[in-house]
Amino acid sequence: MTDAVLQPVTTALIELTLWTAIFATAKTNMIGGFGKESYLAYVLWTAFVGRIAANWMYEFKMADEIESGSINSILVRPTSFYGSYLSQFLGYKFIVSGFSLVFPLLASYWFHLPLISLRILPALALIVYYLILMHTISFVIATLAFHLTRIHSITVAKNLALWLVTGELIPLDLFPEGIRQVVLWLPFSSGVYIPVAYLTGRISEDLLYRGFLSTTLGIIFFGAVGAMMWRWGLTKYTGTGA
Repeated sequence: MTDAVLQPVTTALIELTLWTAIFATAKTNMIGGFGKESYLAYVLWTAFVGRIAANWMYEFKMADEIESGSINSILVRPTSFYGSYLSQFLGYKFIVSGFSLVFPLLASYWFHLPLISLRILPALALIVYYLILMHTISFVIATLAFHLTRIHSITVAKNLALWLVTGELIPLDLFPEGIRQVVLWLPFSSGVYIPVAYLTGRISEDLLYRGFLSTTLGIIFFGAVGAMMWRWGLTKYTGTGA
């Protein structure tokens, strides 16, 4: 309940208060080409979507399995390490999402904030697709436990970086145009900015399609890196008896 409701609700209230104060003291009704209602809708949905898109718990678990040597019990099962944790990760996120997203949906209708109902399913599809990318990146980081100890700090650094480039900290519309275009071509904007901006009417379908494309390329790239790191790690793991 804390992960699904309490934390994102608290974040949303803080962000809504902040942006209300910004517009109350601003000398214009538009910031970056968008009005107050657009920003309130964005930060409302971002608080919940950003929480869903984040991954650290299962990343910690995978790394701990390798560091402790308990990975042996998974290696003998008729399933892959990656697939086993992916099913757990997606199952947990689906349950959390079912409870969590009800709140911004009701709040958007109650306060008449921008929301395009026909775009809900495509936006959710991109979020789910992005979760596969996040799990793949977590798998890559977890394989570092074959060679390093105390890799949890890498997870923390990764999540702090994603907090910025996903658009969770501030909308990517406020980035300098050159930086914004680069970030939008990275797959990480598909975690928060693209689905939320598409859902609230800030962007068109073209950027949504770009999000699916960049996420696909990201999954392929990190999947290849993860497969290579896993094979290399197992070789060392078997050789040292870790």
